[in-house]
Amino acid sequence: MRLTILRHAPCVPDGRMVGRRDVAANCGNLAALARQRGRIGAPTQVIASPALRCRQTAEALSLVPDRLEPSLWEQDFGRWEDLPPDRIPDLGQLPPDRLARHRPDGGESFDDMAARVIPVLQSLDRDSLLIAHAGTVRAALSMVVGAVALSFAVAPLSMTVLNRIGDQWSVEAVNIGSDS
Repeated sequence: MRLTILRHAPCVPDGRMVGRRDVAANCGNLAALARQRGRIGAPTQVIASPALRCRQTAEALSLVPDRLEPSLWEQDFGRWEDLPPDRIPDLGQLPPDRLARHRPDGGESFDDMAARVIPVLQSLDRDSLLIAHAGTVRAALSMVVGAVALSFAVAPLSMTVLNRIGDQWSVEAVNIGSDS
């Protein structure tokens, strides 16, 4: 089974932390959208996060999700949501496993988010395209590389591809088309 995850188009810039905030996507880069649409082809099934930015990205790609999956929402950053970068606490150099367990006040840790995302990914029974978030991509990557997945940059409108044979996942590619 092949799993392709497309990160949504860039958020409309406001320079603040976006996790569970439901903000719009900037789908104005028509050339980047056309390139990704060409790479996507005719997916067997399309599943999207219910976030506005994911639904707008699907629409801009002329894709109609077969379902909206609430478990694919981005990580909830709690009290960090809507903060400008200079107001987000500096956690220093945490090893990946400690960073994955860190839970912002009122939010969820990466491990919490991965615990709701991974069962959805593992339940897929055919090739699938997901339109979701950077956190969703990292959760998928964590099935192969563990908490080190937090070190991956995931560009807007980029695709990440994983393959599954039996219960074994492998990474085919990360950030395909990240030239958007």
